[in-house]
Amino acid sequence: MSSGFQPAPNPSIAETRAARTPGRAHVLVIGNEKGGSGKSTTAMHVAVSLMSDGARVATLDLDARQGTLSRYVENRAAHAVRKGIDLPMPLHAAVMLSTLNDRRQADADERARLEAALEPVVGTADFVIVDTPGSDTHLSRLAHTWADTLLTPLNDSFIDLDLLARVDPDTLRIVRPSIYAEAVWKQRQLRAVGGGRPVDWVVMRNRLSSLAARNKRDMGTVIEALARRIGFRVTTGLSERVIYKELFLSGLTLLDLKRGGTGPSLTVSHVAARQEVRDLVAALNLPPAVASEPEAAPATEISRPVLPPAG
Repeated sequence: MSSGFQPAPNPSIAETRAARTPGRAHVLVIGNEKGGSGKSTTAMHVAVSLMSDGARVATLDLDARQGTLSRYVENRAAHAVRKGIDLPMPLHAAVMLSTLNDRRQADADERARLEAALEPVVGTADFVIVDTPGSDTHLSRLAHTWADTLLTPLNDSFIDLDLLARVDPDTLRIVRPSIYAEAVWKQRQLRAVGGGRPVDWVVMRNRLSSLAARNKRDMGTVIEALARRIGFRVTTGLSERVIYKELFLSGLTLLDLKRGGTGPSLTVSHVAARQEVRDLVAALNLPPAVASEPEAAPATEISRPVLPPAG
């Protein structure tokens, strides 16, 4: 990575809540080029939390081949029908990768597919939550240019941290930022060139151990140092709990368990896990939903990020 990699200083949480652009949804992209970090589970829990507060939420699944978020939404709709109950549902769409052989044509096709999915919702929803694949794809890079908030779930492991930085094994000093950090920086630069608001990048330490282990302490030290260096905020995410996996088949989240007859009975552990979700959403510091703000005149045109040329 070049020596010119010097993002703006990391903002405080009080500085990260930007005013909402009238007539435009706040776009939350959940991104990490490594699979198994909990992106889809996080996306669904954040979506339900926002809907429970009255927000209009749309979800996009850019990992349509695996389709975990899409299956989660389908399971949720099917559970509501089976049980005869009302559950808040996001407007959902999946965006497939292009099948064109020519790279320039495929890139242009994917750009058109993403914009076609965003057009109906970015001007009507309060929030659009985008779940990206656990790999580097052109479609994922395009989505990152739309992000107002970028949330990166990171398992509490130096294996996962390697995606963000190379770390000296003896001193734990950061040798240099790594591939995903560089990719995010480039997308932030594109957004800045277009005059967009700065992207609020939040790295979420997921699946934290409850034990005061050395790895947990060392991870915390390195992540905080990296946050100061490349400009992101750090928050605690979701613990490793079986309940998150169990709820997938019924499309439920921990926030749904308070509604009678919608899933397992609440336990003390579930209550603690539900608080984790609420704490995460609070830490994101998202703008209030339009419904809770003074009514503003609708925007006449949807603002688009500056995108790199196809190919």
